[in-house]
Amino acid sequence: MHELSVTESLLDIALKHARNAKAAHITDIYLVIGQLASVIDDSVQFYWDIISKDTIAEGAELHFKRLQTEFVCKECKNQYQPVENDFSCPSCASSNIEILTGREFYVESIEIKI
Repeated sequence: MHELSVTESLLDIALKHARNAKAAHITDIYLVIGQLASVIDDSVQFYWDIISKDTIAEGAELHFKRLQTEFVCKECKNQYQPVENDFSCPSCASSNIEILTGREFYVESIEIKI
């Protein structure tokens, strides 16, 4: 259910920037979401369709771009993408890792009509 609050924040951000640009309508919103972010695209889209109704964002198309997860091993410095749920380093089997990418969630761009 946290997708509702995420989607409400997304709408607030889009409307704020659209107002600043004196937009008549928001047509597209491009989102970047890391694989580890606990955000479900379909849920965001579902809530978007409901909460954007009667705003200049109504009907805007959401575009979801997923970023691969990437780790670096703190022991051997190997950078890698995990396989399924095995996060250990494939080179040395250490679980002493750092997440480089995969937790992102942000608006990459917004397209509007003026």
